[in-house]
Amino acid sequence: MDKNSVIGFVLIGLIMIGFFGYQSREYKKQLEYQAQLDSIATMEQVIQDSIRAAWLAEHPQDTVVVREEQEPVAVYGDSLLNAAVAGEGQLVLVENEKLAVAFTTKGGQPYSVRVKGYRNYDQSDLYLLPEGKAQYGFVVYAPTAVDTRKFNFEYIAEASDDKTVVMRLPFSNGGYIEQKYTLAPDSYSLDETLSLVGMQDLIPRNVGSIDVDFDAVIPRMEKGYKNESQYSRLNYYFPDDKKPENIGNGRKGLKRFDNRIEWFAFQQQFFSAILRAPEDFTYGEFSIDFVPKDDPSHDLMKCSAQMRADIQPGSERIEVPFEFYFGPNSYRGLKAYGHAYEKVIPLGGKWIGWFTKWVIIPLFDWLHRFISNFGLIILLMTIFIKIVVLPFAYKSYSSSAKMQALKPLMDKINEKYPKQEDAMKKQQETMALYQKAGISPMGGCLPMLLQMPILWAMFRFFPASIELRQQRFLWAEDLSAYDDVIHWGTSFLGMDHISLFALLMALSMFFYSRITMQSQSTGNDPNAQMMRIMSLYMMPVMMFFICNNLSSGLSYYYLLSNLITMLETWVIKKWFVHPETILAKVKAAEGKPAPKSKWQQRLEEAQKMQRQMQAQQQRGGGSGKKRK
Repeated sequence: MDKNSVIGFVLIGLIMIGFFGYQSREYKKQLEYQAQLDSIATMEQVIQDSIRAAWLAEHPQDTVVVREEQEPVAVYGDSLLNAAVAGEGQLVLVENEKLAVAFTTKGGQPYSVRVKGYRNYDQSDLYLLPEGKAQYGFVVYAPTAVDTRKFNFEYIAEASDDKTVVMRLPFSNGGYIEQKYTLAPDSYSLDETLSLVGMQDLIPRNVGSIDVDFDAVIPRMEKGYKNESQYSRLNYYFPDDKKPENIGNGRKGLKRFDNRIEWFAFQQQFFSAILRAPEDFTYGEFSIDFVPKDDPSHDLMKCSAQMRADIQPGSERIEVPFEFYFGPNSYRGLKAYGHAYEKVIPLGGKWIGWFTKWVIIPLFDWLHRFISNFGLIILLMTIFIKIVVLPFAYKSYSSSAKMQALKPLMDKINEKYPKQEDAMKKQQETMALYQKAGISPMGGCLPMLLQMPILWAMFRFFPASIELRQQRFLWAEDLSAYDDVIHWGTSFLGMDHISLFALLMALSMFFYSRITMQSQSTGNDPNAQMMRIMSLYMMPVMMFFICNNLSSGLSYYYLLSNLITMLETWVIKKWFVHPETILAKVKAAEGKPAPKSKWQQRLEEAQKMQRQMQAQQQRGGGSGKKRK
């Protein structure tokens, strides 16, 4: 490996170290920010309690009766509402080819959502919303606060069919709140219409909005808790924005906004529950908290959204539409809805995301049309990418091969300049040798920089690709999760297992570095020896710890990439770089002034300026002694 390749590896290591340091600082900031939000929430709760006490004093007809050893039960001025509070709920099941949604009349809301065609890691049915672990409803001021989640709705059978559910909450004046859900055929979409009918005399004229509340507990569905929580979050999308904002990714979060929001998503690693308001929400408050790994509930996270939607009071019939999406985070599937849902999938920044969307995903989908084995698909993708970047990488590989041929001459230069103070002279003679051999000192940097976006794109693509979920290959039972060939239960050095693909990938990095470093002659330069140790040992170990918990498909790709790189290097050394020709070229150039590159000219200028400064310092010191 040449010096520039080592510099590239060092840069990669520094980027990773910086990334982890940045993450640590961000986490500390998040904790401080969360403490501030908790204090604000406490003060707001005190204010709300004061407002509620004042409101109850002004409305003695709406009191609260406390039953012994029971939660407070609201007593309303409307007799039908009082009857609805005590009513028992019933379940109504609606299914299509992709979803099975159970509704409960208690609150007129979804009770559970099962996604068909997918299973949890333990092969149980996959419930995106488990039974009874979600609360969805509205707070309508008519004229007091009516929280629909507390009331038992009437199931209107004559208005329902096998894909539609209609439920109503009647008022004594003849008006009612209606919840109508329609499950689209062969779709993950559930349309909802909230109707306020005949309530124009109940809703005050100055009330122009309703509150929309959605709380859900999302269960664990994947093999590894750390990986699943890291890729799970709560997204919220502002109209016409480039991408959604988010909180979560394994950490507790809280956000609130007073501007318009089009939709939000409770996103698990591979599945999302999305609620969209076609006319936009006008306010949003979001929170997310992750359940500990060892919690017996086997839940992943608790998500909450308190929204607000505009209404036009005074109308005989007020309708507010909403749209649900319950399904997989498939890029093409989400994109087909046309609401930027696909942006919940973490594909990287602007340029990395562009490469993933227009190169990686189309190539992956095209290969999947003909091949069902995803291990083979990843192999073919790796070969294709390596062929595409080969013209850029060839210069780096050939430079490394040429430097290996020059190793005997490099050893002589190191012997000639053994002292550290002769480093500049050694560098000059080394550059002159490179010039005679036709080697560019920066030949390996640019190709490596060009390959970095590809490596990062793959790093983002594999853990977020639902196509790899529960796909077996060789000893890996799930290419979207780690392949733990050894598992010992308790955590040691931050891990409780060893991924074989991650281990093989790290070993391939070690052997590739060892092979390419045969061309290097560090001499007694401590900096070069340190870089050699980092490239040979530290980088493989660091990459192993990073990939040990990530997708085995990602580690498999990196393993293939390293193996193919070693093969390309060997082929170039064997058939394209001839040591005897290089040595003959160097010998023929002996005694002739070697053309100086711009880099070498700048190096000599810097050395000349350094000598001049040293001479000035010596003259200044000498004159000072004479004056004394």
